[in-house]
Amino acid sequence: MAVKWLGATAISLALMASPYGLAEEFEVSGKVGIDGRYFFDDSQYAGQFDKNQFSVFAEPEFYWAWNNGDDSLIFKPYYRLDSQDDERSHGDIREFSYIHAGDDWELRAGIRKEFWGVTEFQHLVDVINQTDSIEDVDGEDKLGQLMVNLSLVEDWGIVDLYLLPGFRERTFASEDGRLRAPMVIKGDEAEYESSAGQQHLDFAVRWSHTLGDFDIGSYWFHGTNREPVFNVKVENGQTELTPYYQQMDQFGLDVQATIEDWLWKFEAIYRNAESDSFWATQAGFEYTYVGVMDTVADVGFLMEYGWDSRGEADLRSDGAAMQNDLFIGSRLAFNDVQSSEILFGMGADLEHNAFSFVMEATRRFGEDYKVNLDIRLYQSTNPFDALYSIRDDDHLQLTVERYF
Repeated sequence: MAVKWLGATAISLALMASPYGLAEEFEVSGKVGIDGRYFFDDSQYAGQFDKNQFSVFAEPEFYWAWNNGDDSLIFKPYYRLDSQDDERSHGDIREFSYIHAGDDWELRAGIRKEFWGVTEFQHLVDVINQTDSIEDVDGEDKLGQLMVNLSLVEDWGIVDLYLLPGFRERTFASEDGRLRAPMVIKGDEAEYESSAGQQHLDFAVRWSHTLGDFDIGSYWFHGTNREPVFNVKVENGQTELTPYYQQMDQFGLDVQATIEDWLWKFEAIYRNAESDSFWATQAGFEYTYVGVMDTVADVGFLMEYGWDSRGEADLRSDGAAMQNDLFIGSRLAFNDVQSSEILFGMGADLEHNAFSFVMEATRRFGEDYKVNLDIRLYQSTNPFDALYSIRDDDHLQLTVERYF
């Protein structure tokens, strides 16, 4: 219903804003790709596949503009077909939005993705869009969110106002899938604190500004928590987890300072919800050696620390996955015509014997192709640690994308 309403609204806005509905500019771009995962160990839980997983995906983008570019319409659908996990075979509208730009304001209406945050290893303040967790476990992939966003530009900063109808439930791997909890999560049986359920109207207001070397943002979000807690149910002798989405108020602050070759980063939130109220922070730096060893390549060193007042989490609680964790890493940018880059890092839980390692390498081939190689390794011996449930899911992933 929301998608039908959105489509009719966006097309009506476009027709009203553009005489005869004719666009002055129309572009089609996007990407298609194939990826394969190889898991180094056999599956940890009953029902999971063992070694190999393949999928194909497509994300085209259609762009219309008129009125000298002051009005535009963007449509970006997405679909993935997976060989092993039925839940990972899924589609989404990442973006379908109308944008009008005024002299000192901008109106955006439709399905959009809005990213907030400055840190590398965890994005505490990023709260608008729901995580598409079956795409990957790093939390970078997001579902499109229906919204109306009014952005006001002033000398003292930019103020963004958001109305967010139509809550999106988090995606979870099926019983066949890897990188999941020991108990299957029944995402289609979700429950809500609000009697309005998915129809609860969320809202947010954000202020952002640049002061010298500092980029600052702060916000207030009121609505349905994108992170569910889980209730335990037994169906036909099988224990299952069902998501429960609470209401929350969240206040956030993000600061990034660019001082010569240093990037200083800080994020903090305060969240008040039914089950708990807490503070959390993620802070660190990135230092870049420019032109290392008399070459055009740059080498960056990263360090971040994450703290959460809730303490450790288990599978059912509203605790924190990263409550006392240190992250170190390095980024190598070759600055060549192929845009070659390698990022690798390690995270360590300072309270438990738990570690994670990630390497992300990317390189373009020709004008249309891009290859990504990712390696993710996990080690944990404590059942209360978040990594314990995926300790046997070390894997390598190779992705080939073609852009058009």
